[in-house]
Amino acid sequence: MAKRFSFLLVVALVFSLLTGAAFAEQVRVGLVLSEGGLGDQSFNDAAFRGLLRARDELGIYFSYVEPFDISEMEDHQRFFADAGMDLVIAIGFTHESAMYSVAPDYPDTKFAIVDTVVDLPNVASLVFEEHEGSFLVGVVAGLMTKSNKIGFVGGMEVPLIRKFQVGFEEGVRYVNPNAEVFVGYVGDFNDPGRGKEMAISQYERGADVVYHAAGGTGLGVIEAAADNGFYAIGVDSDQDHLAPGTVLTSMVKRVDLAVFETIKDVVEGKFAAGVRSFGVVDGGVGTSEFNFTKHIVPESVRQKVEEARQKIISGEIVVTDPTK
Repeated sequence: MAKRFSFLLVVALVFSLLTGAAFAEQVRVGLVLSEGGLGDQSFNDAAFRGLLRARDELGIYFSYVEPFDISEMEDHQRFFADAGMDLVIAIGFTHESAMYSVAPDYPDTKFAIVDTVVDLPNVASLVFEEHEGSFLVGVVAGLMTKSNKIGFVGGMEVPLIRKFQVGFEEGVRYVNPNAEVFVGYVGDFNDPGRGKEMAISQYERGADVVYHAAGGTGLGVIEAAADNGFYAIGVDSDQDHLAPGTVLTSMVKRVDLAVFETIKDVVEGKFAAGVRSFGVVDGGVGTSEFNFTKHIVPESVRQKVEEARQKIISGEIVVTDPTK
């Protein structure tokens, strides 16, 4: 029943757009989020911010849907294409198979997908250099740890999340070769309870800083840190405000920017299929501004992060991408 309600809600939203007189004159965007939907304070919420920015700055019309599981994704993509959306954006690599099925059937519709590559002539693939941003927060963790034991909690153990892990480990080792990094994968991006359990387990082994790349699951990591007195590092969105003084920084992945820029390209008639990558060099990934932790993270540490950022841009530091 819940799944049926979700789909009917999309129908109602799109129908309301179709009945608006101005609809035909504006760019129309359909956004299909990843499982878990809004409220993750991370990946999906970042994408939605980009959509809202496009509404406010570009005057687009939009509709969106929050799938319950992967089995719904093809139906949602296809429905938005049938509804006459100019652009259909799918958030997350779990949409890949569905987009390969849907996009060829709608050659005049523009599609975009985040975090994976779909090699079709009407699809823009929006990917990120997560390993570079994770290197920078690894520098923070490596310099801030007192125990020389650090944790990493991943969502699903897939190549994408391995990029976060590997970059983080290299950043830690760059500044602190004596530090040990505990690695654990929950197997889910929407299970805060298990995220909390894994973070506590790493803390009990001595970790005093834990970085998560786990979507909604990572909210449990942050809660564990706040409850037990160790530090966390957030991901995707700036999560520092979720536990001020506990979240040292966040690896900000500008999914909002990727969504906004792609919509803007459609509005301006500049949409191009193919791969578009966002990295440290263009501000697509990086750290948060330390707004809640400048009194905790010394200036010397923040300067070391900036030095590493500049060296990545110049090519002096080349962070390993395990997917290549």
